[in-house]
Amino acid sequence: MSRVYNFSAGPAVLPEEVLQEAAVEMLDYRGCGMSVMEMSHRSHAFDTIIKEAEADLRELMGIPKQYKVLFLQGGASQQFAMIPMNLMKNKVADYIVTGQWAKKAWQEAQKYGTANCIASSADRTFSYIPDCSDLPISEQADYVYICENNTIYGTKFKTLPNTKGKPLVADVSSCFLSEPVDVTKYGLLYGGAQKNIGPAGVVIAIIREDLITDDVLDGTPTMLKYKTHADADSLYNTPPCYGIYICGKVFKWLKKQGGLSAMKAYNEEKASILYDFLDNSDMFSGTVEKNSRSLMNVPFVTGNKELDAKFIKEAEESGFVNLKGHRSVGGMRASIYNAMPIEGVKALVSFMKKFEKEN
Repeated sequence: MSRVYNFSAGPAVLPEEVLQEAAVEMLDYRGCGMSVMEMSHRSHAFDTIIKEAEADLRELMGIPKQYKVLFLQGGASQQFAMIPMNLMKNKVADYIVTGQWAKKAWQEAQKYGTANCIASSADRTFSYIPDCSDLPISEQADYVYICENNTIYGTKFKTLPNTKGKPLVADVSSCFLSEPVDVTKYGLLYGGAQKNIGPAGVVIAIIREDLITDDVLDGTPTMLKYKTHADADSLYNTPPCYGIYICGKVFKWLKKQGGLSAMKAYNEEKASILYDFLDNSDMFSGTVEKNSRSLMNVPFVTGNKELDAKFIKEAEESGFVNLKGHRSVGGMRASIYNAMPIEGVKALVSFMKKFEKEN
């Protein structure tokens, strides 16, 4: 069977080149006589894999020395608790709620202290990013939290909020490595790998060193302290070795594509093909305000639930899979991460034109 065009929001499409390389190395990783899945995380071979992965990520993102890179487990959702446990020294934090994942993070933080919702776009079904240039930042706040790209709703912060000197904490799961980033604007940024980087099971956290301390909330488990993992270079316990290995291959693939500036240009080109069609279609329309649109996740509807269902079914039969919108919003969503080739987006638009004509 030939490969489909996979528009899943995550676990998502990976570069074919990376999968082919991994397939070649599956039974014997570079003469070790075993798979990376089978080797000790304390072995010389794996030590090289994780160190190279970190070095390549640092190079891609221009991560300064005073930031630690951690390969963690527990999914991005575990960070919803880990962040307040480690950073809520004054037991106060400010949250900007622009979608379901930011809302879940905000609700989780309420277990550990006062979590203020200082801005939200819930009033219009999270279809835009609120103006964050002058927010009522709490004087006692330990940090300000955002979800930078909202996978479900297809919105993206184009300008980071003015945190008035407080550390910015950002969930970047679905926009990770899609464009250049100034890491120094964040205290902590993190993301699950399964959208734009690698297989599910790895979370990458990039944290400014002054935020990594033993001064955490009482009762914080050893495994949920950033310091535990920072002191052990992400090898305190057995990490998700195979996932890290694939992430490392994706970092090398990204470098080969020309780095993050090249990826941004490529992603903008892909997204504009789809958005231009939606803006001019008589049947399909996007659901996000233009100045808040994500380059990674593009939700759209026909305005008719039966027609949406028919489209999803026929698209799948034609090799365009995982286009169904998140269960909480319905409609359709095309996730066009780094590894989605431009041919896939062009082919989807051709299919949508044909569907529109026939219906």
